[in-house]
Amino acid sequence: MSDAGRASSNRGYSFTTQWFERNALNVWEQLIPQIKPQKILEIGSFEGASACYLIDKLGPEFPLEIHCVDSWEGSIEHQARGVDMNSTEKRFHDNLRLAVAASPNPVNLVIHKEYSDSALAKLLSSGKAGYFDFVYVDGSHQAPDVLYDAVVGFKLLRIGGTMAFDDYLWSDPTTGGKDPIRMPKPAIDAFVNLNLRKLRLLNAPSMQVYVQKIAD
Repeated sequence: MSDAGRASSNRGYSFTTQWFERNALNVWEQLIPQIKPQKILEIGSFEGASACYLIDKLGPEFPLEIHCVDSWEGSIEHQARGVDMNSTEKRFHDNLRLAVAASPNPVNLVIHKEYSDSALAKLLSSGKAGYFDFVYVDGSHQAPDVLYDAVVGFKLLRIGGTMAFDDYLWSDPTTGGKDPIRMPKPAIDAFVNLNLRKLRLLNAPSMQVYVQKIAD
């Protein structure tokens, strides 16, 4: 287990899923120490596993600014499984409170409890174009929503910054995995293909896609 993993296990966090550990942790253990983001935008926070990891990993090195965007209403798949999103939101706040309190350096945690379309538009209109070092797209799995998050999130990302997409190959089990509108992949593919001159694809496992912004 990494130092960050040991710290997290001793922090008293409460997570009911291991999505972050399964999909992202191994890559982030290599990526995050290389890119060292200080200004972070996370679209889709759920219980806060990824945000807590970033604070544990980076908080000992420098101050952080982390924006977490989530409505905590749950997506179609959460509703189908009967996930209690009120409890999920409470765990997020409890977990992040522990992470921020334990960080050696200050953490400016900004929580946007709203849909990403309005939250990202507000960030853009407030002058934060090209502001963030790292943008993590892990919100709605519906293709139109993912495409919006990618396009506007990319505007908010600085040149040289990194954008990560989770659940690249996810499909909605309620449709038998056959409805392309309920998959992130078509949106991520469209975004990458249309911005090939503005980004560089980074190596990563198939469940996630990582790009570095090289031009506006």
